[in-house]
This record gives sequence, C-alpha cells and structure tokens, in this order.
Amino acid sequence: MGIKQPAHSLQAEPAQVLVAALWMLGAVASFSLMAIAGREVSFELDTFEIMMYRSLIGLLAVIVVALLTGAYRQITRRSLGAHLLRNLCHFTGQNLWFYAITVIPLAQVFALEFTSPLWVVILSPLFLGERLTRIRVIAAFVGFAGILLVTRPSPETLDMGTLAAATAAIGFAGTILVTKRLTRTETLTCILFWMTLMQSILGLIFTGFDGDIALPSAQTLPWLIVIAGCGLLAHFCLTTALSIAPATLVAPVDFLRLPLIAVVGMMFYNEPVDALVILGAAIIFGANYLNLWSETRKQI
Repeated sequence: MGIKQPAHSLQAEPAQVLVAALWMLGAVASFSLMAIAGREVSFELDTFEIMMYRSLIGLLAVIVVALLTGAYRQITRRSLGAHLLRNLCHFTGQNLWFYAITVIPLAQVFALEFTSPLWVVILSPLFLGERLTRIRVIAAFVGFAGILLVTRPSPETLDMGTLAAATAAIGFAGTILVTKRLTRTETLTCILFWMTLMQSILGLIFTGFDGDIALPSAQTLPWLIVIAGCGLLAHFCLTTALSIAPATLVAPVDFLRLPLIAVVGMMFYNEPVDALVILGAAIIFGANYLNLWSETRKQI
C-alpha cells in the first residue's frame, strides 16, 4: 500500500499514462470492494477468520497461476526471515484495518491509510539507511497536520476504531519497508506465495486459539472470495500501472479511493460525508505527493 517509483524512464507518452490510469482505476475499485466485502462478512466472522480464509483462497489462486505460467520456479527460500517479518507487519495491519472498517466511517479509515507512505519516510532512515532530507521532514509535518484534521483527537473522538486505523497504517508501512528490501532479490510471485502461505498459518493459529473456528455460510463465502480476489488484483493492478508510467502520474488516481468510498459509505451505510476528513486526507495526500515529486526530481 504505498507507491514505489519503478526503475523505468520517468517520462511517459499520453497513451501510456491513460493505460496506467485505467490500471490504477482497477486498483481503486479493488481496494474499495475489499472494504465493502470486509464489512459484509464482519457480522459473521472475526478479523482472524477473515484473514485466514482470505489467505487460504489467495494461496490457492497463487499456486494455480504459478503452476500454469511456470512462475513457481521463482519461489525461493533464501529470504524466509524477511518474508516472516513482512507478513507479521501485514497480518497485524490488515487485521486492524478489517476491524476499523466495521466501527468507524469508511472514508476515515481510507484517509488514515494514506499515512502509510509518511511512516515509510519517517522509518526509512532506521530500517533502510536512507537519508532524512528537508523535504521529507516538511512532508512528515504537513502529513501530521492532515492526521490531526482527520482524527481531531479528544476524549470524545479518539476511539478504538480510529486508533486501529492509524496503527494499521504503521503496519502497512512496515510491510512496504520490508517489501522494498525483498524486491531487490525476490519476484512478485515469490512474495505473494509466502504472503498467502504464512498468513494462512498465522490466521489458523489465532483463529483456533479459542478452539472455535467459524465456517463461512453460503451468504458469506462469495464475499470472502471477493476479499481474496480483490486483495491480489489490487496489488497486481498497482504494480502494472507503475511499470507503465511514473509514480508521480499514477499517485493522483489512487486518491480517488477516498471520495469513492465516502460516496459508498453515504449511500449504503448512511455515513455522513465529513468535510474535515476529506480536507485532512487531501493534506496527507499533498504531503505524500510532495515527497514523491522531490524523489522523482532527483532521478531526472
């Protein structure tokens, strides 16, 4: 969940930008559908059960595709420690995200999710040895101002849902940081295989801790398939978009997730559209884009 500048040329033809934008719209739709499906199954399954079933379905899909395409040869065991760390971060963040979408407005969850790249900026010097530049510091402070607008922390507004969404963003940031290291040596197929396998095991452990694993009903199973499919499809669309056009051109399309999910929340869940949440998210996005633009200018 974060946008990484690919290694290709930073210039793109108009036709390439259009194709990349269409792929990004696929990612936007997939992330939004996953949120809707997560809320629909939450009335029957807890977050650990959702993650377990999502990962098992995803694992089956990854294995089938890898066997059909021959990509299974790319699956290695040389970075198991990094894979485990990545999946602990992602499993934690995704569980908190699934919880948050059931207790606070969807738009607020998505707005706080946009803070993940800011946490990457802050934590990169510690975990990747990257330099904390002036632009990165400014972006972090501007983004923090946006967070304050979205959350408006006070005894009345600071609840478990808000804390869960904010902490989920940190978990996703950890995922991004470890993924950056893994992509130096591992392929997408390898990363997705270990992600779905390890998170299936983690889901089974935490779901079975109380000795009660709920089976999905006929009504819930299609939603679980949507969650698993959209989770994989979103990242495939995002990766494809970034392989076609620069991140500075792709990133603005991702922001469409917020107004889209705000409309969905209003129409289907009677959630009011909070202008300050939208404004705060726009500031957070602006901070992310400032840092992204700065990094892109260095590479020209």
